[in-house]
Amino acid sequence: MHNFCTLFDSKYLTRGLALHESLERSGVDFHLYAFAFDEESDRILRAIRRPHLTVVSLAEFEDEELRRVKKTRSPMEYCWTCTPSIILHVLERFGADRCTYLDADLWFYANPSVLLAEMGDNSVLITEHRYTPRYDKSRKSGKYCVQFISFRKDDHGLEALRWWRDRCNEWCYARLEDGKFGDQMYLDDWTTRFRGVHVLQHRGGGVAPWNVQQYSLKPSGSGFLLTENASGRESELIFYHFHYVRFFTNGLVDLGRRALSEQVLEYLYKPYLRKLEQIRIHIRAMGFPVDPHGAGEWTMTWKSPVLYAWRTLNGTYHVYDMNKFL
Repeated sequence: MHNFCTLFDSKYLTRGLALHESLERSGVDFHLYAFAFDEESDRILRAIRRPHLTVVSLAEFEDEELRRVKKTRSPMEYCWTCTPSIILHVLERFGADRCTYLDADLWFYANPSVLLAEMGDNSVLITEHRYTPRYDKSRKSGKYCVQFISFRKDDHGLEALRWWRDRCNEWCYARLEDGKFGDQMYLDDWTTRFRGVHVLQHRGGGVAPWNVQQYSLKPSGSGFLLTENASGRESELIFYHFHYVRFFTNGLVDLGRRALSEQVLEYLYKPYLRKLEQIRIHIRAMGFPVDPHGAGEWTMTWKSPVLYAWRTLNGTYHVYDMNKFL
């Protein structure tokens, strides 16, 4: 059985529940530890009571050091800070021999066991951004993406994980400073800093808005087949990272500032957004007053017309009425 962990608050609740559902659909033998980062998400997750899911509250998880640094971080920065700590918590508190962290906005189209099998006897598995050249931000946000990262509970795995936790507790902010950015750029030298670190080679793990332009996509069985435009090499799509999906209170949704083909919108985004909306409706029907999309977090500003003009010229204006996807 594979042990996974993730973290989110009530504003990201639909994504977290969708992640869990996608794991169930993938056929993987798994258990997901969901760290609820506010009281509303904790209460709702416990009321829903999904199988293969353990809810961990902040009260159960936070230690004195985390509570101290929490005062110095934004909510997003605090989530980044806590990523290595929640992995370590699962290994130590729940006795797992390996734990894989997942960003809450992933959706699995196939069994992720193939990705974890690639790890072999190594102690740590990390994934590259694999940026499309025009979107390359590796100098600002790192070569590797903290989206799917796995650690064994052995000497090499624990050494890397505890080092990462200590560094994130010391400094974890949403700015580039002295070769650091959030929790992510700490990973840049791991293949030489630590032993037993494997970089994922399977192209179907880590497809995201910043690299999907490199592939063509077609249905294959119950999932999708990726074909690299440059080489023609084919891979099964294992997961897609729905980074930057933002909901507005007026019914609009923003899918980000990278080029997304009609194929990608139709095959990936449309079913995903439909699923998020189904989960939102279910939560509201249970009587919970929160907006589990976090729509109140985002508003149109005076910059919106400028962004519209700039993004339209670049073919990256992906703000739509949600009804387009329902």
